[in-house]
Amino acid sequence: MGGAALLHMRAVLAQEMGSRRVLGRVWGGWWRGPGLCAAPRTADFGTEGRHHLQPRGPSKRSGPLEEQPFRGLLRPENLSREELVDVLRAAVVDQKGPLVTLNKPQGLPVTGKPGELTLLSVLPELSQGLGLGGQELQLVHASGKETSGLVLLSTCPQTASRLQKFFIHSRRSQRPTATYCAVTDGIPATSEGKIQAALKLEHTDGVDLVVPVKSPSRKDILEGVKRTLSHFRVVATGSGCALVQLQPLTAFPSQLQVHMVLELCPVLGDHTYSARVGTVLGQRFLLPAASTKTQRQVLDEALLRRLHLSPSQATRLPLHLHLHRLHLPGARPRDAPLELLAPLPPYFSRTLQCLGLGQQ
Repeated sequence: MGGAALLHMRAVLAQEMGSRRVLGRVWGGWWRGPGLCAAPRTADFGTEGRHHLQPRGPSKRSGPLEEQPFRGLLRPENLSREELVDVLRAAVVDQKGPLVTLNKPQGLPVTGKPGELTLLSVLPELSQGLGLGGQELQLVHASGKETSGLVLLSTCPQTASRLQKFFIHSRRSQRPTATYCAVTDGIPATSEGKIQAALKLEHTDGVDLVVPVKSPSRKDILEGVKRTLSHFRVVATGSGCALVQLQPLTAFPSQLQVHMVLELCPVLGDHTYSARVGTVLGQRFLLPAASTKTQRQVLDEALLRRLHLSPSQATRLPLHLHLHRLHLPGARPRDAPLELLAPLPPYFSRTLQCLGLGQQ
């Protein structure tokens, strides 16, 4: 990546990812678990809280939509270690006490094989770049490679351990700690509900894919099948798509993507599981996972026109799944809970604009 391109990337990330910070507010999630207080409605994605969905900065675009379909999208394979550290420094949402919060770009793997460029591989350089001296950064919470949004790091092992135990306890008590936003191809049949499914990892054609298991036996559970649960709420609809809030209450790879496929509404940019949803005469149905090959997501012509994308551009459409909000306990028992927010990536905001989902 050239110097000018890197400077542009850093400017985009600094504007889109680092401009909005909210800490210390009481949790205001739409699904209120036991023992959590409600914050004002403006902390949510609803009509009154719409400002969280809008991109910051000047409203005028620098060019036609079709010229910049994936503005700010990271290409890790084109970056050096130094360039990636610069990008991550620009993506810092908050740095307070031992905690460092990043807004991870889509496409950046958190872990990988030895020698691969990942988030974990550059944590020592990032620690130096943030002026933390000899303090090592530890990973506390992060989503997968294709998901954008919040990553929580800590320089204190005790703090990291306490927060990891908090996340485990919250899952056991089915109390939501993370809220994702997604754009789906299709609109869920109900405006709000829960998705339950038993899932397992299956090694197919050299890759691990998640497949649902109907009526799992005790043996299945012992062999790695896990019962999963997510809550969802439709925030806005338009052009046959929906803006959806998702709160996972269990942790499993690709859980949210697979759950939305089971709702026949795959996440936009899901080039792994969306092929499991078939359509005949306008009616959607679920194809057997075992006999469905992974392929690039296929979008109808009307949707491509609304998105101002060519079919070839649609094959590069990034996954529209973003970890928008994390709820954390206060540093001390009497402290108010913390709420961390990560602004949407530029391409995500563009999609909302094209589909009219950010104006409702």
